[in-house]
Amino acid sequence: MNAGRGDEDHLAAGGPARHIPVLRDEVLAIADPRAGGLYLDATFGAGGYSRGLLAPAGARVLALDRDPLAVKGGASLVEAAEGRLTLVEARFSQLADVARRLDFSDFDAVVLDIGVSSMQIDDAERGFSFRGDGPLDMRMQPTGQSAADIVNSADEATLADILYYFGEERASRRIARAIVMDRAKEPFVSTAALAGMIARVVPGKPGDIHPATRSFQALRIAVNDELGELVAALSAAEGVLKPGGKLIVVTFHSLEDRIVKQFFAERSGRGEAPSRRLPGEAAPKPPTFQLPGKQPVIPSVAEVAANPRARSAKLRHGVRTSAPARPVDAELMALARLPQRAVKGR
Repeated sequence: MNAGRGDEDHLAAGGPARHIPVLRDEVLAIADPRAGGLYLDATFGAGGYSRGLLAPAGARVLALDRDPLAVKGGASLVEAAEGRLTLVEARFSQLADVARRLDFSDFDAVVLDIGVSSMQIDDAERGFSFRGDGPLDMRMQPTGQSAADIVNSADEATLADILYYFGEERASRRIARAIVMDRAKEPFVSTAALAGMIARVVPGKPGDIHPATRSFQALRIAVNDELGELVAALSAAEGVLKPGGKLIVVTFHSLEDRIVKQFFAERSGRGEAPSRRLPGEAAPKPPTFQLPGKQPVIPSVAEVAANPRARSAKLRHGVRTSAPARPVDAELMALARLPQRAVKGR
């Protein structure tokens, strides 16, 4: 994965774009890379952040990407870094395990740039885009269920839930019903076929995003378990940062941002009022992060003009305290999963 991600419209259907790291200057200003520092770029992509983190003499970077093509593409940067960059094919939820296996610890900063990359969008064969026809895949790594598997096998209620909760698609039930009816005649195998069917069922208005945008986002999130990965990665990052280390997260849509915002609020003790606790009630856990400055940080007008995919980006960050790391929060993980019961009336 790499910077150059953007809002739902561009994520689903954006045309070719240079791989411009979103909020790069802001990310690097917060990370404040220094000579001899140790940094973790958990979403390597095209290496935009890693290059900046490696700039000071002697700085070292552990970088991860679940996409084998991104890892292969980073070989030249690994060589140029002369031992200061270690690039591993892995999900960012596995960052603590990878760091432990390679004997890395006490990072000065961890950077997470969430979502699908420009490289993935622009390659029609990956199935993320519906403006260039390709196989209905959407997998960030070549394992597990594809989008076609879900579309052609999930029951109508599950499909509707995926579209509604992961894509915030108000016409989820109508689209799910049409998918089930149409796939009985012929399975969906291409992005154009699915996008065309959605446009027929839910016609768009001039000036609106393409009618299939939210559905494609939802399927991509379901295929790659993006929200579950995010929750696990936030907790893992907390465990590998040294006191004073920075966790920096760039998100591109409201579902991601809600999880990151809630994680930092809970971990920083924001909203706690110890004096109002009931007698015998347990004291709050010590905060594991402090939240400096005004947040979220958003792209400048100039950056959005230069890179439209940046327009929905939000950056949130925290500074690690010396308090013990906590396990994954069950309530936070619940935000990453489909609810047990579907909400009626949509």
